[in-house]
Amino acid sequence: MTAKRLLMVVGAVIVLGHTGHAADKAEAAATKQAEAWLSLVDDGKYGESWDAASKLFQGGVTRAEWAEKVAGVRGPLGKVVSRRVKSERPTTRLPGAPDGKYVVIQFATSFEHKKQAVETVTPMLEPDGSWKVAGYFIK
Repeated sequence: MTAKRLLMVVGAVIVLGHTGHAADKAEAAATKQAEAWLSLVDDGKYGESWDAASKLFQGGVTRAEWAEKVAGVRGPLGKVVSRRVKSERPTTRLPGAPDGKYVVIQFATSFEHKKQAVETVTPMLEPDGSWKVAGYFIK
């Protein structure tokens, strides 16, 4: 292998490694925000969770509607017993949402009254560079 070709391969590895690292940092930031947001929901601070959500989320449901709906779903489940990240998937496209930077995060969660659940939290990158939750689904 020539020195020039070796340098190109090494350069490609460095660039790919750097890109992966940046993606990992973005996923970590999105996951940290999702966990903080879930803490609000866990504590019954539904209005505050709406306040902390993305503009896209807020445009889909009023604060009062969100509080009513999430209380109806989460209340009967009881307190969180355990929660762990099951998967993180960055994407730029989601059905029914504008193109952007998202991370679809699935949590394996156990509640007092539901031993196995999957919570899907989808943070999106806001124009100001912060991650905010754009979607929440529990199954």
